[in-house]
Formats: sequence, C-alpha cells, structure tokens
Amino acid sequence: MLPYINIPFEYGSSLTGSSVDELKLITSFILSYPLAGVLKRIPDAKPYQKNLFIITVSLFYLVGLFDLWSGIRTLLVSSAGAYLIASRVEGHFMPWIGFVFVMGHMSVNQLNRQFANAPDKVDITGAQMVLVMKLTAFCWNVQDGRLPPKDLADFQRERALTQLPSVLDFAGYVLFFPSLFAGPSFDYVDYRRWIETTMFEVPPGTDPASRPRTRKKRKIPRSGTPAAMKAAMGGVWIFLFLKFSVWYNADLVLSDQYVQYGFFRRVWILQMLGFSTRMKYYGVWYLTEGACILSGMGYKGIETKTGRVRWNRLQNVNPWGIETAQNSRAYLENWNMNTNNWLRNYMYLRVTPKGKKPGFRASLATFVTSAVWHGFYPGYYLSFILAAFLQTVAKNFRRYVRPFFLTPDGQRPTPYKIYYDVVCYFTTQVAFCFTTAPFVLLTLPTSLLVWSRVYFYAVIGTAASMALFASPAKPQLIRKLHARNQPALQRAAAATAAAIEQERKDKWRYGDYRDGEEHPLMGLPSDPGRDVDEVVREIREEVEARRGKGRAGRLPTGAEMKAAVEDKLG
Repeated sequence: MLPYINIPFEYGSSLTGSSVDELKLITSFILSYPLAGVLKRIPDAKPYQKNLFIITVSLFYLVGLFDLWSGIRTLLVSSAGAYLIASRVEGHFMPWIGFVFVMGHMSVNQLNRQFANAPDKVDITGAQMVLVMKLTAFCWNVQDGRLPPKDLADFQRERALTQLPSVLDFAGYVLFFPSLFAGPSFDYVDYRRWIETTMFEVPPGTDPASRPRTRKKRKIPRSGTPAAMKAAMGGVWIFLFLKFSVWYNADLVLSDQYVQYGFFRRVWILQMLGFSTRMKYYGVWYLTEGACILSGMGYKGIETKTGRVRWNRLQNVNPWGIETAQNSRAYLENWNMNTNNWLRNYMYLRVTPKGKKPGFRASLATFVTSAVWHGFYPGYYLSFILAAFLQTVAKNFRRYVRPFFLTPDGQRPTPYKIYYDVVCYFTTQVAFCFTTAPFVLLTLPTSLLVWSRVYFYAVIGTAASMALFASPAKPQLIRKLHARNQPALQRAAAATAAAIEQERKDKWRYGDYRDGEEHPLMGLPSDPGRDVDEVVREIREEVEARRGKGRAGRLPTGAEMKAAVEDKLG
C-alpha cells in the first residue's frame, strides 16, 4: 500500500461514518472514469499497450490502494488454473473440472471471510465472484470451440473460442479494471472484439448519418455523455444510501426500539431497510457500468429504428423495474442481470442434454450454483428458499386469478385490472422486503429474530397460498376460467395456431429463450412443484427400465413416488 494513502480516507470516514475500505472502493470506481478515458485513447493498433495499462491499473488498485497482496495470489491461482485446465484437459468434462476448481477456490475464501466476520473490510472475494463468472464462461467457450459448428446453438457459435488467447490478452480480460471489484462480468469474446475494435464495425450499407460519432482515427464511438449520466446517477444512489442507511439499518431492526412500533410501521422499516441496501448496489453497479461505457466496452450496436447508439451491453440492474415490480419474476429479472445470464447460459442450459427441455436437474444445479456462489451465510439460504416458493405462488396467481381481470380472449384488461395490479404491487414489495431481510442480516439467529418481530407474515402468506392452490379451489378456478374464456379462445385459436407452434419450437431451442417464464432467475426454481413432478417422472422411467431388464418388484404408483420424493426433499 502506498505510504500515507490512508490519511484522506480516515478523515472521510470520520465525517461520513463509512469505513475506510468502503471509501477506498468508491474512490476506485470514480478513478476508473479518467483512467478509462486514457485507456480509450491508447492507439487501436496497439492492443498490447491496452492490456499492459489495464494490468497496471488493477495492480495499483489491489496493492497500492488496498494492500491485497494475498488477493493477487488468489486471482493468479484461479486464473492460471482455469487457463491450464482449458488448454491441457481434453474431453467434455473439461468445463466441469474448471467450474469445480474455481468455485472450490472461491468457496474457501468465502468461508475465510465469513469466519473473519469483518463485513466493512474489502477483501478479494468480491473480485473473485466476478472472476468465477468469467472463468467458467471461458472454459465453456473453449470447449464449444472444439466442437463442430453444426452441433452448436447460435449463442455458442458466437462465443466459441477456436484457439486460446495469449497470456497477455487473457490477463487483460481477467484484470479489466473498470469491473474488477464489482463487475459487470462479460465473456472473453466480448473483450477480444473490444480490444481488436471489431465490436464497433457497422453493417455494410449503413447510412453514414447513422454511424456513431468518433474522435480522430479511433473506432470506439464517443461515449462521454452516456458514461457521465451513469456516473451521475450512481453518485446520487450512493449519496442516498449514505443518508438512508443512517436511518434504516440492521441495528434498528435488531434493537428493542423496533418492537415498540406498531406492526405496519415495522413492515415499513423492513421495506426501507431493503431499499436502502439496494441503493448501495444501484450506485456501485451504475458507477462500474459507466466506467465500462467510457472505455467502449458497453457498446451494443445501433438501434435500427432510431439510429441511436446503445450502451447497455453490460447493464446489471434496472432500479425502476425492481421498485415498480408487480410480481416476483419482474423483481428478480431486473436485479443482477449479468449473473442471471451467467446462470442461464453456463449452468441451466449446460446441464440439460441436447434436444431435451431443462427440468429438475437443471433447476437444482442452478439453484445450488447460485447459492454457493453467493457464499455460506445462513441468511442467503433462507432468502433463496422462501423466494423459490414465492415464485410458485406468484405463478399460480398469474395463471388462475389474473385471467379473471382480462377480457375472455386475454388481450385487453377489464376495468378492474388496475385494482389487481395495485394489490400485486404492494404484495410483491412487502413480500420481498421480508424475504430479502436475511440477505442483509446474514446470520440465522438475527434473521429469525427479525422475521418473528413481524410475525413471519410472508411465510404464513406463502404457506396459505400454496395450500389454497393445493385444495379443491384450484380445480374450481380452472373450471370457471374454462367456462368464461373457452369460447373466445376457440375463436382465436385458428388464427394463432401456427404462431404458437413456432414459438413452442423456438422456445426450447438451445440458448435461445424467447419466453422468460422458464429459466430460473438468480438460480431460483421457477416452479418447485413442477420440479417434483419431474423427479417422479424420471423415477418412473428408471423403474420401468429396470423392470424391462427382468428385475422383479411392484411398480409404485405416481402418488406414492411423489410422496416419497417430497418426504426426501423435506
């Protein structure tokens, strides 16, 4: 660490109440803007200079600012290990070996951080979480490059690496400083296209007036304005976090004062605790995305209709989508979006055999991956498990209740739809402020204490809703919907049959999900009940296969197997 570098941060800590390391982290995000401006001005014809500049800045952050010498070793071990595995190991198990190696290495550091119990101190685990996404994707991209192109989906072909990058290019990718500590993550092919400037090529025949403006001979379009907007918005979120976290924090909900308030005020405080915590992430992710945009990495082409340049390649969060979400899916799909993409593209779809739909195994593997990637605090698992059941409840209401507030053909809202939307909005927000509280509190005793202080309302509501849809009320709702909607749907069926069939075929095309209803978000199973049915079906197939080989034994009924599976799963 540079001499005397702590002095201004210690002074700032005394003024703001934030820790020294937290202020250093914010400073690194802000410093990344002028440094990204320098990076963009390095000649396009000299990519090696860009790589060297990136590595130098990251090393300054790690040891000059934070004194993380052990962090350099950690990143080196993970990166070198993944590179050697990708280059030396043959066969289809290579990506899984890389995955186990980098996840196992990160898990050791996650446990060390948990046992150290110093949440205000910055260590290498945040950077390592970003690195794990990069390295596991890298191993899969190398594996895809070894397969015949005809066996790959469009997504795989776009990102396949037919040859390994040089060590210098790989190091630049690993240590890309605008996203070093907090993301966003991206695939190596994006880095290669950026450093070679092929990312910025426009399709032939593009109207010259629609081409993005550049300076001098640079190919990277001018990005100062969108980057400055992200920086300003990130700064606003950080400022609001510093203010609100003084009023709404974990100490408040754990204090004796909290229980003196009425129930509705306690729920309000819980909601504001979640909101103030989210503001920190909004600010951090906006700042890092802005630095990536300034470097050119956020470029995503030109909108065909408007001719405007898109800079959302690395967008990681949509605060408006979260704060106005009317259902669990809208809430989750706008949060940590790059992690959602990573879990979908490099776990959920990779576990699924080619030509088959993702099922229970894919959901379980994705859920476990997401949970372990976050760490081992019990609070994470309380939130994950409850959120999975919330998704099931929300899906049931959307399937069996929401249609009553639409016209029989399902195309237009009825006059009462606004009331349904308002109820859904408040229910979603109140349910998730309860569900995510353990993510802030982390430990099991504190999480259960706070939940008990609001009478476990989300747990009780979720259980009651699941009981409702497991009761005779569900078939009755289905019959009423059928009687109400069937005539209109039959009239519309002839006109839409072809489109529906094409959508069904496209929906499960590997790597091309047009219907966001199916893949899990943040690793959460989209429908645990369906997953149990999937287990039952697989067990029946296995038993029938064994009977076909001459093994004796009575074939259990579906109900018996489902009960047994549910008993095993708790």
